[in-house]
Amino acid sequence: MTLPITPRPAASGGLLDRFAAERVTGALRGPNGCIYLREGAIYCVEGATAPGLDARLSAAGLLPADRWQQALETAGPAHQGGRFLVNAGWLTQSELEICHLGALLDAAFFALPLPPETTSFTPGSAHWLGVVRRISAATLQQATARRRALLDRLDPWAAVDAAPVVPVAPTRRGRHSPTTGRQRRLLERADGRHTPYELARALGQSAFVTLLDIRRLAAAGLVRVPTASAALPRRRPGARGEGRPPRTADAPSPTWQLPVPAVLETADPDIALLVRLRTALEESL
Repeated sequence: MTLPITPRPAASGGLLDRFAAERVTGALRGPNGCIYLREGAIYCVEGATAPGLDARLSAAGLLPADRWQQALETAGPAHQGGRFLVNAGWLTQSELEICHLGALLDAAFFALPLPPETTSFTPGSAHWLGVVRRISAATLQQATARRRALLDRLDPWAAVDAAPVVPVAPTRRGRHSPTTGRQRRLLERADGRHTPYELARALGQSAFVTLLDIRRLAAAGLVRVPTASAALPRRRPGARGEGRPPRTADAPSPTWQLPVPAVLETADPDIALLVRLRTALEESL
């Protein structure tokens, strides 16, 4: 049975903190995703915006779609899908955990925060994949906040988030080119019809990282900014480059990268290691 969420005073903390403190087991369904908890810890997050674990495994060449479906049908009813994939020899435990963590963090970025008025809770509801790795509510929210801060630093180019990605013609780029293979793949796939979210799904990669790269490419003059957003907001006072207008397709500039965010602070050394690996992979691919 799905239950509505009873609002509480803001002083009691966020909705996810509340359910973590109460050590609940079940599913929190909000407008942008579903968060599964086991005794107050998060072990799975799903959302329509971010590519799921199946898309990531398939794009990486680790698991064909038919094997994913077999795990769903065979072990899904018992909520042991992840264990089935490893026991069958189709994935190692490390491959499953790293890809699962990436999918979880990506989906959580878009699912959080959970507004009480549009969120419901289903007690006892479990995900068919089962528990691969649990993450505390505090750890998850900390990781999401750091990602949001990183994306916010490129806020002047937020207009490209929901628009089809249109690369600047090679002859107008001058000598400048993307500095990462991932950015080059984005430009190669971009055809002026697909948004960053659609490109992320097609490539089986993080929707957050795709947004970040598209904003970086727009800042470098390698992706067109929608004409309806010609009057872009100024940077925050004191920010680097204050007083200079954002680059456009007609004025290419060197591609630049934001610094890699600090490693997630957590008391769990296993989660810290997984986050380091996930960050390194996302930044080097």
